[in-house]
Amino acid sequence: MRKTIEEPSIKLKSSINRKDYELIHNLETQCAQNDSITLKLELDYKLSDAENSTSKTGISDINEFLYFDGGELIGYMGICCFGGMSQPFEITGMVHPLYRRQGIFSKLYELVMVECRRRNAGCILGLCDKKSVSGQKFLEKGGAVYQYSEFEMYLNDEIYEAMEKQAPSGITFRKASNADALEIARQNSIYFGDDPVEENEDTLNGDILLPEEEEKRGMTIYIAEKDDKIIGKVNLQMSEGGTGGIYGLGVLPEERKKGFGRAVLTHAVEKLKDANAAKIMLQVAAENATALSLYKSCGFQETSVMDYFELK
Repeated sequence: MRKTIEEPSIKLKSSINRKDYELIHNLETQCAQNDSITLKLELDYKLSDAENSTSKTGISDINEFLYFDGGELIGYMGICCFGGMSQPFEITGMVHPLYRRQGIFSKLYELVMVECRRRNAGCILGLCDKKSVSGQKFLEKGGAVYQYSEFEMYLNDEIYEAMEKQAPSGITFRKASNADALEIARQNSIYFGDDPVEENEDTLNGDILLPEEEEKRGMTIYIAEKDDKIIGKVNLQMSEGGTGGIYGLGVLPEERKKGFGRAVLTHAVEKLKDANAAKIMLQVAAENATALSLYKSCGFQETSVMDYFELK
């Protein structure tokens, strides 16, 4: 039975605090269970990033859009950007199942797009679970253009523990520092098609991902080496709920087909297990058949598919 909005209000914020986190997470749980979908809200990253909410212009950027009926959060949309200001803005949102078809999502979307235009956003991506009928229809109606899909995969511990873990010896991890920022940007360009980054004034002013800043937000970047030579990298994150995440894993082209990908992945899993991760997950582009095959062979299983659309 649909509820009518009686005391509508919208809060616009640069970042979320602990109370916001709980409200948004509770709404996420209700929506995910009702629709049998996954939402990619990046709440853990945003919570730890609360102290980094002012742009270099001195203007407070709005990233959080919360729609209330009285004291109840019934709608949410957020902006997230990884890897520097030149990277795409990622937009995702939701509305309480009992408050839909009342224009809440459209209003939040309108406000978000105004903010993106104010910030001169280059590429804006809307994220939507492939199984979300209403989300897919909204994006289609708005003229969004499909770009790519990502699988979310979770580790099956039984399969992982039973697999043969023999891997090339001598692979080591070291925590990346800010001195590795350009190397990380170079690797991201190779693996994920990010725009190449050159060392210049813009780089120093925030147009590049700084490992030590990312670690403050809960994302630790590791450089993988063999015989003191860099062969790849991986990003690891522990969420509030105890889930360990593996992101940005890659092996340099000249080092591939040597078993290093499996070795880096195994090292990443073991680090998260040492940190007492209750579950371990990763995301991989659907068209990346090589990576998908590797992850499956190590015990990761697909749980959902996230579609990415470019918003106009």
